[in-house]
Amino acid sequence: MEPASSRRSVVVFALLLAVFMSAMEATVVGTVMPTVVADLGGLLLYGWVSSSYLLASTVSVPLYGKLADIYGRRPMLVLGIAIFLLGSIWSGFATSIGSLIAARTLQGLGAGAIQPVTFTILGDLYTLKERGRIQAFFGMVWGLAGAFGPFLGGLIVEALSWRWVFWVNIPFGVASCAVLFAAFDERHERRQVRLDWLGALLLTLGAVALLLAAQRTMLWLFGPLTVVLLGLFVFVEKRASEPVVPLDMAFERSVMVASLSAMLLGASMTGAVTFLPLLAQGVIGASPTEAGSTIAPMILGWPIAAAFTSRAITRIGFRLPIQLGAFVIAIALGLLAYMAEHASRELGLWPLRGCMFVFGSGMGFASTALLLAVQTSVGAPQRGVATALNVFSRSIGGAIGVGALGAIFSLIVGAQLPEDVVASLLDRDRGEVAPETLHALADGLRPVFRTLAVLGLLNTLVVAFYPKAHTASGDLSAANPAH
Repeated sequence: MEPASSRRSVVVFALLLAVFMSAMEATVVGTVMPTVVADLGGLLLYGWVSSSYLLASTVSVPLYGKLADIYGRRPMLVLGIAIFLLGSIWSGFATSIGSLIAARTLQGLGAGAIQPVTFTILGDLYTLKERGRIQAFFGMVWGLAGAFGPFLGGLIVEALSWRWVFWVNIPFGVASCAVLFAAFDERHERRQVRLDWLGALLLTLGAVALLLAAQRTMLWLFGPLTVVLLGLFVFVEKRASEPVVPLDMAFERSVMVASLSAMLLGASMTGAVTFLPLLAQGVIGASPTEAGSTIAPMILGWPIAAAFTSRAITRIGFRLPIQLGAFVIAIALGLLAYMAEHASRELGLWPLRGCMFVFGSGMGFASTALLLAVQTSVGAPQRGVATALNVFSRSIGGAIGVGALGAIFSLIVGAQLPEDVVASLLDRDRGEVAPETLHALADGLRPVFRTLAVLGLLNTLVVAFYPKAHTASGDLSAANPAH
């Protein structure tokens, strides 16, 4: 048999295919949704096509992490890809907006496996020094998908049909599974355990309630329900023999700080990516394409900083890059808040682009170090659930952040403009904003960016508590190089 070490690059190729498939799905669908609604109808359910995917993919992450620790990484990743592809096929054949929402939910249930299990496999295959460099490539995949996804979506719709936006995933998913079966000879000792299904159910329902509350869906109901369900989850996990999220691990200082920071980073990144193009297009007067380009420099800064972090982390430990990244992110968000206060056509777009490059650099420092730190905090048998907890925290943070920031924006702008005008402001293809709405739009965006700046400052406070004693010296080799 071919030595396993020489097959690592082939396995990474399969993982890149899976992540690329997931990333393209997340960025392309929004572009074609107006065409989809024109064909299927159901305008009032427009938002649920994306929300159902987000909910399903977020709440399933911790369960996949736990199952990967019990049954192995490859089976869970292949299962996730298979479910994702079934959802893709169903989405392409959807004949109503209701069936499309159901299909997207199935897609999301599969997507929940891809990121956490992928990063867990990388943690198994690569040494700590190698891991950050490899993970930077996966960050670039998401960046490229964000940059080219909308263009590809438009091209597919014009040349074929919106249905092919979903079907184009199939070759990538099939190829990824085939390569994983051929090259990834996983040596995993399956443990005979009784999985805590009650804990998994409570966590799933609690996360769904939290995300619905963040989207202001019957807040009076889902807000208290979130507290009750997550309280019951903690109660059950304390007594479970094989908990979905081991509380002793989750409340370990380094893991807890990393999870809180990941939530704040997720909220900051999703908020900036969502509202910066609106600031550029609506207030500064950029075209939709130019407005989208304000985010692109983040894609450059992130992998550069991640590559530097991966090389330096074995010498300087985790704490310094985590805190440096948080500080850089806080500066970038503070500058964006300042520019939002003084935004005008004279400001131009390059200051915004410069801030996003700085922001991406901070994310490269902090997010890379946080993920590696979490993986190093536990042994190989818990690496899957630890990685999933980090991914889950960032996803939850992003969903809550967008919901809360959207509420702030809508509350202020909605008090000055009719609801249909507010909705048109959030349409990426709306064109120029009417002059009479400019003042209201600026008034709504300023507190959004002030809140992002506060999140950046709060994150610097959180990471100040990261333990000094937790260094990178204890994990210089791959946990299972025989993979």
